[in-house]
Amino acid sequence: MTTQDALLTRAGHGDAAARQACVERFGPLVWALARRHTPSRADAEDAAQEIFVDLLRSADRFDPARSTENGFVAMIARRRLIDLARRRAVRAVEPSDAEPSSSAQLDERVDASKAARMLAALPERERSVLSMITFEGLSQQEIADRTGMPLGTVKTFARRALLLARELMSDAPRARDVATEVES
Repeated sequence: MTTQDALLTRAGHGDAAARQACVERFGPLVWALARRHTPSRADAEDAAQEIFVDLLRSADRFDPARSTENGFVAMIARRRLIDLARRRAVRAVEPSDAEPSSSAQLDERVDASKAARMLAALPERERSVLSMITFEGLSQQEIADRTGMPLGTVKTFARRALLLARELMSDAPRARDVATEVES
């Protein structure tokens, strides 16, 4: 494919038909990425729109010698989604002028209590590995170095702990059965 033949290049040069074709061709890719990396459908719709605005603004920089069109679109989408996640994180830590409501405080206590019960329900090895990852911020390699466990074993315990935690936090009736299976 030559540079002139590239759909993105034509769209970058203002070809309205090429711009519409970009939306049709890359829409499923952009939507899938946006949906996977945003907390809600509404956020995904906003993200997809921002991705396309950025993509069409940057389309003239596409170089078929360096990447495929899908690769270029995915790179633009990834960068935009990282920016959006950073903005969400900043908004989440900004102090609020309003005091949390008593129902919000109650919800937080219930969640904390639920998390404490979940952690207590995990088998010792999984609880230990999950605690080092979550509370101390250690990598799996650092845990292996600290405990003397093989890295593969640490990875197995971490994976089991996360699966069990998900089951236990979801209030699934199967959670107790899963915890019993792992302990055996």
